Amino acid sequence: MTVPSVTLNNGVAIPQVGLGVFEVPDEGTQANVEKALELGYRHVDTAAAYYNEAGVGAGLRASGLPREEVFVTTKLRNGDQGYERALRAFEDSRRELGVDYVDLYLIHWPVPSKDLYVETWQAFEKLLSDGAVRAIGVSNFLPDHLDRLVAETDVVPAVNQVEVHPTFQQAEIQETCRRHGIAVEAYSPLGRGADLEAPAVMSIATDVGVTPAQVVLRWAVQQGIVVIPKSVSPERQATNIDLFSFKLSDEQMAQVSALESGVAGRTGGDPASAAFTQFRR
Repeated sequence: MTVPSVTLNNGVAIPQVGLGVFEVPDEGTQANVEKALELGYRHVDTAAAYYNEAGVGAGLRASGLPREEVFVTTKLRNGDQGYERALRAFEDSRRELGVDYVDLYLIHWPVPSKDLYVETWQAFEKLLSDGAVRAIGVSNFLPDHLDRLVAETDVVPAVNQVEVHPTFQQAEIQETCRRHGIAVEAYSPLGRGADLEAPAVMSIATDVGVTPAQVVLRWAVQQGIVVIPKSVSPERQATNIDLFSFKLSDEQMAQVSALESGVAGRTGGDPASAAFTQFRR
């Protein structure tokens, strides 16, 4: 399976479909990653807060694939924001992953109440200039957070990873990203499964001869969005990556887009107020 890539604003290519490992226990992550790579995935998304970076690294090594063939993303915990703390935390992640470099490093949440994300971004800029990472970005950043980073720092984020799916499309964030040349990457791209039960999605799936998940994921990638669906099922992993042998019509795209329900569709936290440290207690 060959997956096309999206070229980021610094010229780095990111595979448009990746494997998310949120809430996958570390002891099961190696096998999960190995199977995904066997199926053709070349993009794995983890985070320090998932406590499974070691499993991701083990899966990479066990696959036998050259390091440069797999795009690896990890993220900084909220409690590690700040210039010096962020640099130390990156080294912890790099050690857990067992890699010389990370392809994409993200600030996991802005945590505006702490007002450390600009200082943290400056540490990310240093990691980029040092060659420790190939691209830097953010996650869960709202338009005002993005505008401030662009105004006060030197490097425009390459990616903003946010919750995006048919019932929660975040059009304003997407528009801000496009204005700044920031790629949109969708987490929870299936709405944690809820969006798959929409009658329009199920009807389109029947008409096209694919699964409801493939309809929703194709809807996203057809807009140029990077998606990182999570699954520990080899069967679902295989169908989740098989998105490029069919295309949705303009009418079908519009039917899926019409499912927008605003904040009622949100399944995760609110970036305007989220302030959890992401450390286990």
